[in-house]
Amino acid sequence: MSDLLWPGDDRAGDLFTGAAVLAAMVRVEAAWLDALVLSGVAGPDARDDLTGLVGPDDVDTVARDSEAGGNPVIPLLKLLRARLKERNEAAAAALHKGLTSQDVLDTGLVLCLRDALDRVRDDLAAQTATLIGLAEHHRGTPMAGRTLTQHAVPISFGLKAAGWLTGVLDARDALSATADRLPVQIGGAAGSLAAPVALAGSPEAVRDLVDTAADALGLLYRTPWHTARAPLTGAADALVTCTDAWGRIANDVLVAARPEIHELTEGTVFGRGGSSTMPNKQNPVLAILVRRAALAGPPLAATLHTAAAAAVDERPDGGWHVEWATLRTLARHTVTAGSQTAELLAGLQVETAWMTANLAAARPGIDAEQRSIAPDAAPDEPYLGATDQIIDAAITRAKEPHC
Repeated sequence: MSDLLWPGDDRAGDLFTGAAVLAAMVRVEAAWLDALVLSGVAGPDARDDLTGLVGPDDVDTVARDSEAGGNPVIPLLKLLRARLKERNEAAAAALHKGLTSQDVLDTGLVLCLRDALDRVRDDLAAQTATLIGLAEHHRGTPMAGRTLTQHAVPISFGLKAAGWLTGVLDARDALSATADRLPVQIGGAAGSLAAPVALAGSPEAVRDLVDTAADALGLLYRTPWHTARAPLTGAADALVTCTDAWGRIANDVLVAARPEIHELTEGTVFGRGGSSTMPNKQNPVLAILVRRAALAGPPLAATLHTAAAAAVDERPDGGWHVEWATLRTLARHTVTAGSQTAELLAGLQVETAWMTANLAAARPGIDAEQRSIAPDAAPDEPYLGATDQIIDAAITRAKEPHC
């Protein structure tokens, strides 16, 4: 899967593609079938391996046929049962017993979401390592601080990098808090677990049944959340926290990369940043594309919150359905931006001579606060406040053990 209108989408690879979602839903059905057999609800002859029964070649068929029932689980089950029945009628009969379409699709989406979050985590770790180096190396590199687009007071580039690092660490913490709590969704037709209880014999037995399936999928047990959508909105918020942090970095790079400022430049990659008509152009493409993701993320998360707020009855009519593609788009865009931000930071060129020159050109106005507060200070006395302590605090936090 690659999106012509979202340059860089190929960085997300197979994450959250139609084939990935299909495979995740098959994993859910397989985990539930195994749980039924292990618990004795289904006989031992119902045990089977669903791997390979449905694959990427079936995506178009399932997508086309999903319109009839409003979701892709129904045509998926039709294919699975037909193919499974050819070799194991007992397994075909036990397949999906006690589940509902929402159980399979929601849990499948969670599995795909976990894979995306893992990729983002890796990129956050790479960004963190690069930013530690930038903050430490440039803690004494002077530059003009700017507020509201105008010169403010002198700062160091190390302080700016430490600010970027703080945002990335906030994103890391938000993402980890969500990724480590992703739950299974099994509730039956209306979220009451009625069919599973009827099959297993008691609510206590059903808890074991759901636990078994959740453990097989590497997810946490949770009571049904058919219309309580915090697992998805929470993940969306964490993803947007990431794009917020990266957008802030991209914005600073875009300002500093202007020719008249020239304090930062993107690493040079052959063929990147050019123009179709102007040979002189060297556009900061990575920063531009990261900023794009930062602008697109919040409305996508807002759609998921709107869907959660519109939840009604025991399965939303439309509110549930709008989540699927929205979550996929937000996840893929975030994965793409995470990779682009890691590359942007790794190749970032810090033009210290330009920083020094721009700071000198900003004087004496940029020293006005210092003169008003400490009029007896020497003209060349640093005015960097607690810069070293702020940088050290960010680096210390980044190096602390983190799960």
